[in-house]
Amino acid sequence: MFEKVTPESVGVASSNILRFVKKLEKRGSKTHGILLARHGKIIYESYYKPYTVGSLHRMYSQTKSYVSIAIGLLEAEGKLSLSDKIGKHFPDKINKEIEYLQEQTIEDMLLMSTAGKPKEWFSVEEKDRTKHYLSSERKTHPSGTIWDYDSTGSQVLSSLVERLSGKTLFDYLNERVFSHLGTFENAKILKAPNGDSWGDSALICTLRDMYSFGQLLLQGGNYQGKQLVPRDYIERASSKIVDNRGTHESNYHRGYGYQIWRTIGDGFAFVGMGDQLTACFPNGIVFCCVCDNQGNDTIREIIFDALEEYILSTVRTAPILESQGAQAELEKYASTRELYSVKGIPLSPFIKSISGKKYICKENEMGIKSLSLTFDGDCGILAYENAQGKKKIPFGIDKNVFGNFPQYGYSQEYGRTKTTDKSTYKDAVSLCALEEKKLFMYVQIIDQYLGNLAIQFGFKDDLLYATFNKNAEDFLNEYQGSLVAKQK
Repeated sequence: MFEKVTPESVGVASSNILRFVKKLEKRGSKTHGILLARHGKIIYESYYKPYTVGSLHRMYSQTKSYVSIAIGLLEAEGKLSLSDKIGKHFPDKINKEIEYLQEQTIEDMLLMSTAGKPKEWFSVEEKDRTKHYLSSERKTHPSGTIWDYDSTGSQVLSSLVERLSGKTLFDYLNERVFSHLGTFENAKILKAPNGDSWGDSALICTLRDMYSFGQLLLQGGNYQGKQLVPRDYIERASSKIVDNRGTHESNYHRGYGYQIWRTIGDGFAFVGMGDQLTACFPNGIVFCCVCDNQGNDTIREIIFDALEEYILSTVRTAPILESQGAQAELEKYASTRELYSVKGIPLSPFIKSISGKKYICKENEMGIKSLSLTFDGDCGILAYENAQGKKKIPFGIDKNVFGNFPQYGYSQEYGRTKTTDKSTYKDAVSLCALEEKKLFMYVQIIDQYLGNLAIQFGFKDDLLYATFNKNAEDFLNEYQGSLVAKQK
């Protein structure tokens, strides 16, 4: 499954692949890994250090596409029909008084054409997300009408898989699919607060795992003569059943199937927040990437644009002339990729005057009481005090320093759950100078949860103004806002 061949041997130019990956970096993609294959053979694979071929990565909403396949397997077993009303399977949890919800079908939910979404689960006390979805009052409309992305509904479908199969979502898929592929050996799915699998967001697997699943579906669910997933379900699930343009068009809003997106190039894709992407095309191309582009909604469109420009529109049906020079250049480029870090101008002499100086903060929404920046060669430390006490964030200047983000209490396994074990997430932190008296720090969370935090520091006389802007799902909430501080 992971045989590697030269791009040219399957009709793709190495030079075009190089142009493609450079375009993504030039346009600001915070990429962690890329895999490109054709006809079941890998033609490009690259990991951005510290990520490696074995690194597990959060899939976010790609998980929904896996849930869809599990639903298809249950349909083939006769354990459900897509025309079933969802309330039929959760009579103990549904509020029959909510208008239109009683008529909502499994197919409506697969198509994101539901009767209306409740509050997001991060803001509610109910730990059972399925019960919350089926019993909380909200504005509703007839299901099966328009496409409106309903992430919470996907969690209900995941719970349905577990209720009908008697297994966890991962165990069910592993038994029926993954184990036959020989992939997903170290993969897992994080938990919702009540212990259900977090089926709309939290599959964790490798880039190669992603590829194996996309390749299987592109092959109609058949692997080495075994029909692991019903072909007819894959054809329906990956086709355009509903229009999902809404108010705009994009390269991945080309229609929607059963929790699977239609794309440019007559392809289909699994799409996760931050640009966890698996895109499959009828010409045999499979493209996978893992990134953390949270906070930059333009990157996904750029990825698909570049994919069309440099790969899909240039691929040939037959092998093309081998180019050893281009292949060597591409291989070298792939082997030297590193995780994104901020770069700026040389630090000014002004930095020495503030290094190690303590700044006392005015009252602010983050509760930060004081902070200091200390510089030592090409590294430094941001020290501060907040409600949890004194904290330190080591950083590199124009490069990453790897460590653990000091805010503790973040869950390792359960969504929307605070811990008391002082657990922390791994991070990569870089800082650069934007101007003589303006600094920029970029924190990347690179753990089972992904996120980023951008901090700007501006200095004037003995005053400091800092802004904190976080992009993360239900954590780093303590680092959103701004503050003014005065040198002690």
